[in-house]
Amino acid sequence: MPPRYFFPIFLGAALCHAEPNPAVQPFESEPSTKLTPPLSATLDRLVLAKVNPAGIRRAKPCSDEVFARRVFLDVIGTLPTKEEVTAFLSDKKSDKRQALVDRLLDRPEFADYWGLKWGDVLRIKSEFPVNLWPNAAQAYDHWVRTSLRQNMPYSEFARRLLTADGSNFRDPAVNFLRAAGGRDPESLASAAALVFMGERIANWSPEKRADLAVFFSRVGFKKTKEWKEEIVFFDNSQGKLPGSARLPDGTSVKLNPDADPREAFVQWLLTSKNSPFAKNAANRVWFWIFGKGIIQEPDDSRPDNPPSNPELLAWLGQQFTAAKYDTKQLLRIILNSDTYQLSPIPAGEKASGDAGMAAYPVRRLEAEVLIDAINQITGSNEEYMSLIPEPFTFLPEDKRSIALPDGSITSTFLELFGRPPRDTGLLSERTEKISTSQRLSVLNSRHILSKINKSKNLEELIRTAPSTQDAVAGLYLTILSRYPTPEEIAVTTAYQAPPKSGKNQKMNDIAWALINSPEFLYRH
Repeated sequence: MPPRYFFPIFLGAALCHAEPNPAVQPFESEPSTKLTPPLSATLDRLVLAKVNPAGIRRAKPCSDEVFARRVFLDVIGTLPTKEEVTAFLSDKKSDKRQALVDRLLDRPEFADYWGLKWGDVLRIKSEFPVNLWPNAAQAYDHWVRTSLRQNMPYSEFARRLLTADGSNFRDPAVNFLRAAGGRDPESLASAAALVFMGERIANWSPEKRADLAVFFSRVGFKKTKEWKEEIVFFDNSQGKLPGSARLPDGTSVKLNPDADPREAFVQWLLTSKNSPFAKNAANRVWFWIFGKGIIQEPDDSRPDNPPSNPELLAWLGQQFTAAKYDTKQLLRIILNSDTYQLSPIPAGEKASGDAGMAAYPVRRLEAEVLIDAINQITGSNEEYMSLIPEPFTFLPEDKRSIALPDGSITSTFLELFGRPPRDTGLLSERTEKISTSQRLSVLNSRHILSKINKSKNLEELIRTAPSTQDAVAGLYLTILSRYPTPEEIAVTTAYQAPPKSGKNQKMNDIAWALINSPEFLYRH
């Protein structure tokens, strides 16, 4: 059993540090004179307008090491490699952080990771209770990730999902309505409001729910002769439409009896100043970056759940609209801000990660990101499969968890670490809180121990290192994305593996200790 207990947990100790002066290494840096892009600087001013009156001191900027790891995980759900970290640290350009953000937004993993996030919201799942079935679920997932890869404007993404007609196999966007949880107009309206307005219509009055349902009252579903194929279509045989319908903001719109009423709703959603569309999208992106929405939960907007910073939310919605619903541009504004680049170490007792964004909020890695990181470090793979329903689904050995196309394809690790069932589309289905069973699993897992002990990646790193100190530095860069501190060098160099253990046992023990550390398990 590797002696995990003796390794100093610098992140945990640092987070208890109330007066960071001088900067706590390796997590903080001193304020610099780097230029913040104008839009990102405006974001910072709006955040500070809430922080300063509350008398909360902001954290110092994060170090380059912390930023590299953080932005890799937040943009592409992937750890930086040892080579990527060292290249970034050696870069002396003043705009290197902005350049790294741009490179990551263009990486193919961006579509995989953000496709995973959207898969949760859109309920991309073949099995009960969603029952999209494997062919449709995989076609749907492919369409979502292709849309992200091509940077489809979010307005067009929403329009296609809400108004699509055709086969669930050949027109994948129709699966949005098929995954709604019911075929009746109110169930379809509920799914639309949840995803694109951030509202739960169960909280609405019966009259308001019925008004929205009118816009989805002509959606039809029919089977074909192909197994599990279903056609979604404009069904105008269900009686006469009313001459007008009331929109969620209380205004009325005339309905053309020969036109699909979904079009009228989408026109309002995407163009009306009263529509929550842009603000809801911006709030969801903010939640995905910081772990907490400006409206929390981001899919529970209501009068008695107001935004913590209304001015910031309104401004983000305006910028998103001005950028023609370019999600990557919205991400650039957030990621290049000083707010995003704060240290995770609070500047004082009053500060916290969610109190006006005075420090970066620490939270556990998602299940998929965590197992992918362990596999990347060790050069190993996972086995994923879904036995129900038929046909059985097997995946290539090198398939990453963030790229799984179907919520029904899973593993014991993913289930244990909070992967959502994708039954409701609610963001709260995913949990990132660490539990005792999770800690015990990582601490005692033969599965992870085997990955480390059999790792060709770690064996090569150790074999080619000129010295023990170089090998330790390589492990830290590979696992924690930073160089070890002098104290950590002293502890790891002094450690002796148990007698008669393998030649690499000392380094394998160190690797296991680092993988069990909060610094590895948490996004910071």
